[in-house]
Amino acid sequence: MPLTYWCEQAWLPGGPAESVVVEVDGERIAAVTQGPPPPGAERLPGITVPGLANAHSHAFHRALRGATQTGKGDFWTWREQMYETAARLDPDSYLALARAVYAEMAMAGITCVGEFHYLHHAPGGTPYADPNAMGHALVQAAREAGVRIALLDTCYLTGGIGAPLEGAQVRYGDGDAVRWALRAEELAASYAGQADVVTGAAIHSVRAVPPEQMPVIAEFAHKHSAPLHMHVSEQQKENAACIERYAATPVQVLHEHGALGPRSTAVHATHLTGVDVEVLGRSATHVCMCPTTERDLADGIGPARTLFEHGAPITLGSDSHAVIDLFEEARAVELNERLASEKRGHWHAAELLSAATDAGHASLGFPDAGVIAPGAWADLVAIRLDSVRTAGATGAEAVVYAATAADVYAVVSSGRRVVTDGHHISGNVGEMLTQAIGALR
Repeated sequence: MPLTYWCEQAWLPGGPAESVVVEVDGERIAAVTQGPPPPGAERLPGITVPGLANAHSHAFHRALRGATQTGKGDFWTWREQMYETAARLDPDSYLALARAVYAEMAMAGITCVGEFHYLHHAPGGTPYADPNAMGHALVQAAREAGVRIALLDTCYLTGGIGAPLEGAQVRYGDGDAVRWALRAEELAASYAGQADVVTGAAIHSVRAVPPEQMPVIAEFAHKHSAPLHMHVSEQQKENAACIERYAATPVQVLHEHGALGPRSTAVHATHLTGVDVEVLGRSATHVCMCPTTERDLADGIGPARTLFEHGAPITLGSDSHAVIDLFEEARAVELNERLASEKRGHWHAAELLSAATDAGHASLGFPDAGVIAPGAWADLVAIRLDSVRTAGATGAEAVVYAATAADVYAVVSSGRRVVTDGHHISGNVGEMLTQAIGALR
């Protein structure tokens, strides 16, 4: 039955508005008007923003939070600990973990996740009876948590440029891109016509996919009008190896093999040349910044503002889930720029809120989400403006520079109420996470 919400304040396509009435019919917004609360309307005090889009997730990385912080190291030492965790997962344990992780996301106002998925096969590389069992577990987890999913099925063929898969990596690979595409086609067919799931593709990186294999993956994305994501220039070591082997940067290799464009997303894009920035901008490739992960792994600070000004839309992801809080990711984009430049005021709060909402959804294949407007997905996130963090702040600045995930107290996702008074419909999410992570340890 149709539902009506009255928002004390709401972030509409034209900016903030007072006393907004949102009528929801099924999964979509039917009407948006301004006026006093109609009889029977549910009141949403504070400020209501569109659902947030987490454009880059590795759900199983959540099991590493707080467990990789002892001792010195870098991305590469962290990666070995990540591989150890990956080796312990099967479809049942991944379902339990991902369901809890996605519920944590919903509590943070996230209504759509882009899952960069490469845990395809059993340890040792043997396919499960259903070769897409792990992918199906992720879709089920998202549905039970109340979020939409862009399942970015990832091609992962080599353990480094010119190196074979080894150890835990062997479960990621399909042998070659053609065999990857055959499995991915089966996955896409499973969800054909199901609006809450987008089956996209991913090139893990230039380290994991040889250039001659990339066109097959790009063609899959083109055929399905689906998103195509890829890790790009996260590490200086990656760039050096790519230039040594191919006499080109990762961005240039991806561009030469048809992987960039308006449906594509370059994740991280931390260490770029001026030519790389031009190529990403002119191709209108999205760039997903993951600041909390990039600082946790000591990756560096990417040129987000420069990319944006050259035409690359910016999106946000929580990646390794060191933190699941897109407000923190959004403000970190600005704060990182301040640290690098010793100047303030690189981004308007509205631009960063757009990165967390409409730009993120579009990059995941949901261009009709991330806005509070008739016909859009019915995603509403109500944020308190009376907490100890937000009291006294207003508008987009309150959301981006003051709020945290803890200030989200109500979430409607695809027309379904999934968070009320800060509590998820599935129960105690902290307990769910404790049990799922404990089972892996």
